[in-house]
Amino acid sequence: MKPESGHLDVLIVGAGLSGIDAAYHVGKAFPDKSYAVLEMRDALGGTWDLFRYPGVRSDSDMYTLGFNWKPWKGKKAIADGADIRAYLAEAAAENGIDQHIRYHHKVVRANWSNERTQWEVTAERTDPATGATEEVEITATFLWSTTGYYDYAEGFTPDFAGIEDFRGQVVHPQHWPEDLDYQGKRVVVIGSGATAVTLIPSLANSGAGHVTMLQRTPTYIISQPVSDPLAYRALNTLPARVASPLVRGRYIAASSGLYRFCQAQPKAARALLRRLLERQLPDDVKFDDHFKPPYDPWDQRLCLVPQGDLFKALRQHTVDIVTDHIDRFTPEGILLKSGKVLEADIVVTATGLNLMAFGGAEIAIDDAEVKLPDTMAYKGMMLSGIPNMAFIIGYTNASWTLKADLVCQYVVRMLAHMDKTGARTVVPRRDPAMTEEPFMDFAAGYVLRSIDEFPKQGADEPWKLRQNWFKDRKVFAEPVTHPALEYST
Repeated sequence: MKPESGHLDVLIVGAGLSGIDAAYHVGKAFPDKSYAVLEMRDALGGTWDLFRYPGVRSDSDMYTLGFNWKPWKGKKAIADGADIRAYLAEAAAENGIDQHIRYHHKVVRANWSNERTQWEVTAERTDPATGATEEVEITATFLWSTTGYYDYAEGFTPDFAGIEDFRGQVVHPQHWPEDLDYQGKRVVVIGSGATAVTLIPSLANSGAGHVTMLQRTPTYIISQPVSDPLAYRALNTLPARVASPLVRGRYIAASSGLYRFCQAQPKAARALLRRLLERQLPDDVKFDDHFKPPYDPWDQRLCLVPQGDLFKALRQHTVDIVTDHIDRFTPEGILLKSGKVLEADIVVTATGLNLMAFGGAEIAIDDAEVKLPDTMAYKGMMLSGIPNMAFIIGYTNASWTLKADLVCQYVVRMLAHMDKTGARTVVPRRDPAMTEEPFMDFAAGYVLRSIDEFPKQGADEPWKLRQNWFKDRKVFAEPVTHPALEYST
């Protein structure tokens, strides 16, 4: 194994939205600290660089998905993937973060040495010219995982019977072929989540012959304007210190208010969402057949459609919707349990994502592997018993970045406290009496499939977060000298 030159003060893993946020905070707070960002791919952007399917866009507003230190000033409140990639690249370049990114580095193992009080990180480095790989070791005092929780290697596709018999093409949105020709063709999109409702109107509006949305279970869907002229004018005319908190705060309040309303008054929320959606449907698409989920609003994530584009496509009959179960694939398409056959040239399996903690890297202490389900998350950002390590996993019910910003601010304060006191390590110590709960209290299929492989959270703060930015910011504002944190010199 080949060591890479120089010991680092902070090693950040992942150059997506979270990694850029972490790097900005480290660089700004500690200009004399050394840091690097490892990225397994050949470009920054994470999810926003990986996903290239037609119409890919944000599923929340950019005023809260954007960084609090770089206000979003684009015309669209709901931005396209390309605009988000450009925004992230600009943020990295403006702050010199791009000079700290080491591409083609996939972390496979991170071992904490108590003897050396440092992380020994093994990464697989790929030569972009030849594809040859070699293992390198990088040492760091503090390790920060910003890989999110998606498996970037493959998305989730159920084991459909007869799929090998289908004479058409099967595509997963996570690996969309650049040369896929869907012009004039019959496309069936399996799924009803955020990816499906994004992809379907985009395909219909860009040349597909006809698109069918095939869903097993309906999803709650809400429409939102693509742009916010008032916010755009404010952010581009007023000083950022004035406009950004106002616009950002308004959107945080609106999204948090809707979530709390749905959770506290599910019956009323169902009725409201029905009224908002039903008036956008054509007469031949019945709400009860296709848009009435069997669960309450926000038990799973609400899907956002900008300017009601999905409903417009339904009214224009370039898209239809079928709610049924798949029996099997046939050479011509898909046979449903009802006996109906959906003929297709292309089938898109927008059937979800796979979760993977820390990008699949093994975490060890003194060469003994850590079993993640045996650990508990402190403030949703550190793991019990593991020194000098933080991670970022954003909100499931609001913009990811709102949580990322809170974690970044707390980590910076914690590192500053260590510098001030001379502490070499910090480790959360779990209360043995703390009751365990799943890390994410969220009923989405992609979560339920993998939740047992993740750490636990506790029943009470600081081992539990409330998925509420207004409450969480108070938790993160607490002193970094919390009794659960053990500092050692």
